[in-house]
Amino acid sequence: MAGVRVMRMIPVGNSAKRGRLSSPAVDADVETTVASRLRRLGQRFTAGRRALVDALTKVDRPVTIEEILRVEPRLPLSSTYRNLAILQQAGVVHRVSTDHEFARFELAEDLTDRHHHHLVCESCGTIEDVEIPARLDRSVRAALDELARTARFRVASHRVDAFGLCARCAAER
Repeated sequence: MAGVRVMRMIPVGNSAKRGRLSSPAVDADVETTVASRLRRLGQRFTAGRRALVDALTKVDRPVTIEEILRVEPRLPLSSTYRNLAILQQAGVVHRVSTDHEFARFELAEDLTDRHHHHLVCESCGTIEDVEIPARLDRSVRAALDELARTARFRVASHRVDAFGLCARCAAER
């Protein structure tokens, strides 16, 4: 499809040793927004949550907890589960679920300045982010607005998750 941009995950190593978390370099605007959203829930933007948000800024597709820990190996597993739940409740993290056993996580779209959709492989569970040209996205939005009008509903945003087979799984069939 011409004009469709498929995003790939940035490869990361597992060379960092477990230890104290340093203060990750989270963008100042993102940090302010995240801290504000957490405060509304009576939560703080702790070093562990900062490291988790920082790890999610380093990837460009929804990732599993295992993949998050490869990006930031000093994060304790139990805290990662707990912090992801809190960040999700605060609207900082979006959970993308598939039929596979692992949920995947990404920063909320409004924190990334990158509107995108997902291609979800029903065989292996891989999720790819795709950005479509603005013209096509406006058409999607117009169609959703028209559907919503008939139901007397106002669309605030949209996200499309398309399910099928990735190239690797399709070639194996």
